[in-house]
Amino acid sequence: MQVSSRHHLRNDEVRALETALQEGLGVSIDGDAYELVEIADSPFDLVLVDGDPQAFYYEDEPFLTVRGANDHALERGVVTVDTGAISFVSDGADVMRPGIVEADEGIEAGDLVAIAEESHGKVLAIGRANTDGSEMVGDSGKVVESIHHVGDDLYTFSV
Repeated sequence: MQVSSRHHLRNDEVRALETALQEGLGVSIDGDAYELVEIADSPFDLVLVDGDPQAFYYEDEPFLTVRGANDHALERGVVTVDTGAISFVSDGADVMRPGIVEADEGIEAGDLVAIAEESHGKVLAIGRANTDGSEMVGDSGKVVESIHHVGDDLYTFSV
């Protein structure tokens, strides 16, 4: 992962990020220093909050990283998978309907979502919903495309 540039976010950019995460996920992040790390040849721009990779922009849309999602209690935008799906999702696999035990009804197709496991609620991945949350539980079909997961380059990024 090659960094193409790094700079601190302006106050208005910080407010826009905080507002988007509050409205979309019900999460309040609060830090003293917000730094944007632009990654070469990647759809991601990483946001370090007080030096920790807490959020990112994917195709200009802000969301929490897996680390950030595990550091905050998400109120919305969560898809929960059963224990049988954990190893697949952790390795970056897309999420299939049979592995889903619950999905936030407010999710709309195209939304970024956090994918959590049912036992402890730990977030394993971030993905893009292919269908509405109300239609995610079922017997067949891919419903979430994985874009960031535990152990990938974004997860292991260090300053």
